[in-house]
Amino acid sequence: MIIPLASLIQYALFYLMMNRIIKFFIINLVFISMPLLAENTENWPRLRGSQANGLPVDISDKSLPVKWSKTENVKWKTNVPGSGWSSPIVWGDKVFVTSVINDKAEENAKPKAGLYLGRGRRGIPSGLHHWMVYCMDLKSGKVLWEKEAHTGEPPVGRHPKSTYAAETPVTDGKRLYVLFGDVGMWCYDLNGKEIWKHKIEPKKTMFDYGAAASPVIHDNQVIYVYDNNEQSYIAALDAEKGTEKWRVLRDGKSTWATPYIWKTKNRTEIVVPGRKKILSYDLNGKMLWELSGRMSNLVIPSPFVVDDLLYVTSGYFADPHRPVYAIKTGAKGDISLKEDEESNNFIKWYQPKGGPYNTTPVVYNGIYYLLLDQGMISTYDSKTGNQFYDRIRFPRGASFTSSPWGYKDKLFCLAENGKTYVLKAGKEFEILHVNDLDELCMTCPAIVGGQLLIRTESSVYCISDSKQ
Repeated sequence: MIIPLASLIQYALFYLMMNRIIKFFIINLVFISMPLLAENTENWPRLRGSQANGLPVDISDKSLPVKWSKTENVKWKTNVPGSGWSSPIVWGDKVFVTSVINDKAEENAKPKAGLYLGRGRRGIPSGLHHWMVYCMDLKSGKVLWEKEAHTGEPPVGRHPKSTYAAETPVTDGKRLYVLFGDVGMWCYDLNGKEIWKHKIEPKKTMFDYGAAASPVIHDNQVIYVYDNNEQSYIAALDAEKGTEKWRVLRDGKSTWATPYIWKTKNRTEIVVPGRKKILSYDLNGKMLWELSGRMSNLVIPSPFVVDDLLYVTSGYFADPHRPVYAIKTGAKGDISLKEDEESNNFIKWYQPKGGPYNTTPVVYNGIYYLLLDQGMISTYDSKTGNQFYDRIRFPRGASFTSSPWGYKDKLFCLAENGKTYVLKAGKEFEILHVNDLDELCMTCPAIVGGQLLIRTESSVYCISDSKQ
């Protein structure tokens, strides 16, 4: 059979066209997938990770470190000048962290472990202060760039256990957003070029504790909460320009919980705990639901979601009511519990005296782990709230500000004295071993690419299991 030349040409053109279409879709699929892959596996863009749950994406990653010390399994260690309790965040090959340097270092109230019970200096320290942003190389720890966001005297006092760099930055992979709560917010590209800055008017907080709630980002909005003793509010800034898109006043006093962006099948909402109420807002600041949760006097732990349940808690140790709430999706209106209720249509379970003071709990393999500042831990069934064990005490000297995390069937609890207690995950309490950095630690780690980034009082450690 002889095929006409015209038909051969048509077949050839069709083949070339289809080949180009296939290549186009393959290339675009790769490019579309790459950011998603990076976001899920290689990045830690905010406080407690992309899901705000304190867990790596792959909790079974065999390369994740289990044992370390000041010398064992330390890939690198980089000193950070000044003081700061912001956690490191990671995007790609860059690590970001903040600090504040006082020219008169002797004026700094040196923090120490344990509960202060309202003691300690709250006054404004003298000396010129420098609000700093650092970018480090993830592979080597080398400082790639540093920027001085602000210079001046602090506008407010602070708790001696805290710092003026308590808020953790956030990134969307295009820009870095740095909040210094009593001064302002700065936006940089990932190479350190300042894009915009937004001034924040300082307000008086309870006992001059200062600000600490970290920002979050969603849908081209940077959202932050400034609950204080003068006029509390939640606000959203345009991520590209820094202009304020909306601000909603809040009826409440000082709290320090980082808001949570809860994305479900039907909607996206912003959940913010408060001393009077737990409130949920839509992306324009309109209230969706409220819970008169009778939270404790100091609200610090941040909300998070695991398996479609939202966990909200607070637990100032001196309060009789230290609640834990597990909230279901789709809530609307007032979902408060009645006096004799332990659940309702939207509250799956409730514990009246299980809340922690500073730490945010973690849910790992179906167990809700609640780490108490005074060196104790309690566990509950994450679905039902049934308790497995109650307030088991760690060895003497253990107190906690850093939130726990888990992977490889183990739970990690970083004490303020620099010791990380490695527990066997499960319904029974068992300490497997202790890792000691022998330095004050109060921040949550970042977990990326089989590496653990822990900030101490003076440095950032990159922990990696060299045997893997």
